[in-house]
Amino acid sequence: MKNNTITAESAGHRRRADHILCASIILLTGLGLITLYSASYGYADIFFKDALYFSLSQLVFAGIGLILFFAASWVSLDLIRKLMLPIVIITFVLCLLPFVPGIGVTRNGASRWIGFGGRTFQPSELVKLVLPLYLAHIFEKKQDRIENFNSGVLPQAMVAALFFGVIFAQNNFSTAIFIILNVLFIFYFAGVKIRYFVVSLVVIIPVSTLLILTREHRLKRIISFFWPDLDPQGAGYQVRASVRTIVSGGFWGKGIGQGTRKIASVPEVHSDFIFAAFAEEFGFIGVIFFCVLVAVFAYRGYKTALKSEDVFRRLLAFGLVTMIVSQMLLNIGVVSGALPVTGIPLPFFSAGGSSLVITLLMSGIIVNISRPQKKYEVSYAAQ
Repeated sequence: MKNNTITAESAGHRRRADHILCASIILLTGLGLITLYSASYGYADIFFKDALYFSLSQLVFAGIGLILFFAASWVSLDLIRKLMLPIVIITFVLCLLPFVPGIGVTRNGASRWIGFGGRTFQPSELVKLVLPLYLAHIFEKKQDRIENFNSGVLPQAMVAALFFGVIFAQNNFSTAIFIILNVLFIFYFAGVKIRYFVVSLVVIIPVSTLLILTREHRLKRIISFFWPDLDPQGAGYQVRASVRTIVSGGFWGKGIGQGTRKIASVPEVHSDFIFAAFAEEFGFIGVIFFCVLVAVFAYRGYKTALKSEDVFRRLLAFGLVTMIVSQMLLNIGVVSGALPVTGIPLPFFSAGGSSLVITLLMSGIIVNISRPQKKYEVSYAAQ
């Protein structure tokens, strides 16, 4: 097995991480917990007879996520690279478990979750972390072969396609497409030739169109986006209600816990449409504050990527920051009516332990990369 020389991390020489980046992550997490409590207590009280049902669950996952955040901010990235092959295999197996009777959990025709101890976990969220890790690892090893499609590009594309296939089979088309688009960004910044992207788009666009046209609920989402008045009480209802809720917040907002439209008109506002509840209660000034936090997170994250001295850390930081920020922008675009409806949650905010834990884990790795370190040369066996 071939040995590769890489740059390793010296634990004894670790210095401070980017404090501004850390502060933006902690503030987003705290703001998300506050917003979820305010958005969910009425719904939880009516349907679960416990106003804190979602809040307490999210708080537990936030605790787990923060522990993983701090661990990830210090763990040796070289150790992770040595374990890359089993990490990818385990993640793929986890993505298959939702189809196993007695383990998988199906809701509304979608088999996306694994059930355990009364809780559920969505493996596709883990893919958002593992694929950038894998791609950064492989592209760093294959820098001398990046011009060769068969050896430098095709294997990574096939792994990404496998994950796309299994996530699509879970009836999670939005997440599958979202992950593939982020994978293309990583391919681009790794230095893959433009002509390969043209070929991939020639395949992706017609296939995606066919997949949309063959499922009624996907087609309805597209139609309701272009013609929202065609079915105002059906496919177009949630977005119309969301936009009205956002507008009702005005400049200053109605105050925490004072929103009324969030519960009365937006179905399951604590989930993918939680930004509408945030805008209603925090108003335009709150939305500006949120945008500033996201901009700070993105700026410091991309700055971390650009300052990284090796290809692996640079691509990994870029991939993880793009994964989180693009998901935020996509969710806000949907909630504000600027994009067709998808099932993509708002990172740090939406109810769901899988999303919050993985987002914090990804953030911890970004902070890890932001930490300047003294380096030395070691060898490791290529995976």
